[in-house]
Amino acid sequence: MNKAEITKKIVDIGVVPVVRASSAAQAIAAAEAVCAGGISVVEVTMTVPGAVEVIAQLVKTMGSAVLVGAGTVLNADSARRCLDAGAQFLVSPGFDLETVKFANGKGVLIMAGALTPTEVITAWNAGSDFVKIFPCGNVGGAKYIKALKGPLPQIPMIPTGGVNLNTAAEFIQAGSAALGVGGELILAAALKSGNMREITELAKQYVSIVREARSAKA
Repeated sequence: MNKAEITKKIVDIGVVPVVRASSAAQAIAAAEAVCAGGISVVEVTMTVPGAVEVIAQLVKTMGSAVLVGAGTVLNADSARRCLDAGAQFLVSPGFDLETVKFANGKGVLIMAGALTPTEVITAWNAGSDFVKIFPCGNVGGAKYIKALKGPLPQIPMIPTGGVNLNTAAEFIQAGSAALGVGGELILAAALKSGNMREITELAKQYVSIVREARSAKA
């Protein structure tokens, strides 16, 4: 898929699961679980043990069925290793100019992180395809997204942090392009117990909430 197609798929699905796990096996199981719940996109963070290998394994086993991205990518060298493993998009919690330049040079979608209006504008002007607003829940949640979208309607924002089943609809209605959801979807307890069905059911709920919120907004 090219960058335009990947962008469309992320927006269409509306949820980007942020996979943080204590083992490679847990991360792979989590990715399979959210996919079974209708979310065919996953962000494997570089904090997962053997993250690059996990990305390569998911790309190999799940093929074109799932968009596999790399998260917590902090520099261009890390980005290069992720792309070599087959990652189809890159996500960072903050803004690193060299990483954005590298992604742009490779024609790969990148979501750079930002928080303040100045940081959001800087990331967007540098070539970030989406701007990840992180940690959004700590600075007002959906109300903060709405405030940012007032003067910056052209910038597609993906809030991460503070997104849960109770707030997801508010974030969509506030103008979010999609939602980054971590521990409120990839439950640590479910990973530990091996109850992947719980994650699958949560994925279904998030997809439904996003769809309904968009319909109500329209």
